Amino acid sequence: MRMSKESKQEKDSPKIQETIVRFDNVSFEWGVNKPILDRVSFTIRRGMKFTLMGQNGAGKSTIFGLISGLHSPESGIINVVKGVSIATSRQVIPKEEIGLTVREFFQKCFKEKVYDIDPRIDEVLEVVNLKPARLSHSGGGHEKVHDRIVKTFSGGQQARLLLASALIQDPDLLLLDEPTNNLDKAGIMHLTDFLINYKKTVLVISHDAEFLNAFTHGVLYLDVYTKKIEQYVGNYFNVVKDITARVEKENMKNAQLQKEIQAKKDQANVFAYKGGRLRLVAKRMREKAEELEEEIVDVRKEDKSIRPFTIPSQPDLIGEILNISSFTTMKNGKIVKRKAKISLNKNIHLLLVGPNGIGKTTLLERLASGHADGEKVKEGIRIGYYRQDFSTLNFEDTVYQSLSSAMLAGGEKLDEERMRSVAAGFLITGEFIRTKIGDLSEGQKGLVAFARLVLQKPGLLILDEPTNHINFRHLPIIAKALDEYKGAMILVSHVPEFVKQIRIDEVLDLEK
Repeated sequence: MRMSKESKQEKDSPKIQETIVRFDNVSFEWGVNKPILDRVSFTIRRGMKFTLMGQNGAGKSTIFGLISGLHSPESGIINVVKGVSIATSRQVIPKEEIGLTVREFFQKCFKEKVYDIDPRIDEVLEVVNLKPARLSHSGGGHEKVHDRIVKTFSGGQQARLLLASALIQDPDLLLLDEPTNNLDKAGIMHLTDFLINYKKTVLVISHDAEFLNAFTHGVLYLDVYTKKIEQYVGNYFNVVKDITARVEKENMKNAQLQKEIQAKKDQANVFAYKGGRLRLVAKRMREKAEELEEEIVDVRKEDKSIRPFTIPSQPDLIGEILNISSFTTMKNGKIVKRKAKISLNKNIHLLLVGPNGIGKTTLLERLASGHADGEKVKEGIRIGYYRQDFSTLNFEDTVYQSLSSAMLAGGEKLDEERMRSVAAGFLITGEFIRTKIGDLSEGQKGLVAFARLVLQKPGLLILDEPTNHINFRHLPIIAKALDEYKGAMILVSHVPEFVKQIRIDEVLDLEK
């Protein structure tokens, strides 16, 4: 089911028209000796809905930057048809924009001043299922929404703002970078329905196979090993089936070639030993073996998965670790205080649930800071906090510095061999252990955050959407580690299949 089968593509997508983006032998690298793309060629046609997939750090977001003109290739040609407008829905809101008002945030999407920006904002907020009245702190009208600071929105609401910031530009080509991150079930369903009915061209980066399979016509797969793009028709499940069949075929062919090569070499040795004219026969046998060796193909390598790991808990945990007697939520833009009876000892796992915007992240932040009213963490408890925006990481630190500080915080002396061993388990190898955190992909930041938890040995583990940005191959391994964690744990996740793999002892529903 490769893209060369044009009739299949046209059958699935009858409204597809001319090619609007073409990569022709494009190569790109970051800095010195960090290649991302190696003579990559692919096309995107008008009306096509494509998925861009690949391992964390392979360079998917870089391709978005190349398409939108933020980066320039080292060689090759990127041709975007004249007049085609492009807008990108980014993974996260940049730090320099988090303090803007909603109006300022949307105005930055345009090069020139837009005088009717407020009604246009209201229109796109409706599209992404963010009702203006619900977004106001007091529910008192649209004006307050437009003046509200972006950082006051929940992670799920910020994800919708990012999508809306792309839609307000009404682009011909919509680039979506991990659009389901932080979205609750209702948000993902709404986005899926929107994309199914969307008439323009879409390219999506996502690790959510179920979401992608609902609307995509094909897959662009960036191979982290070859630095090439493989282009397929069909959804992700079709691609996996196609790749598996190809790998099996290549392995079978290679096995047969190896058998023939060995036979020729054995014959050559026999003839060479006999001497005389048979030495010429032996030479021809060796030449034939060399020809066969050239026919051996490089079998496509699968994305690596992280190694199974354990998050050690703080030693000597005794008695109550966390008590929650009350908490606050947001309802219709108003703060509501609620009573609770939650007590966590070691080996107790709590799932925190509720829709986007109700206050889950706020509650976790208060618990992690130790300044929460109605919530008390036992003195001396070490807290391991995985934030969905990775703001617990210092983006100016190198990976080495970040992991070193985590090891010291976990009560260990700096043991570089152990630290590098833990890092390698999370695919953090020598090639980027000296890289600044801020220069990593979002998925790589997530793996660094998990490596830090292993080294910190927390007594209370707080996880806010730990599946965001993470390659789907890693999720069962992460779920097993959380399931086996022996300390107290609080988890927020909108991915039911992930949560099902983890032992949950208590559930706190902030909406009920």
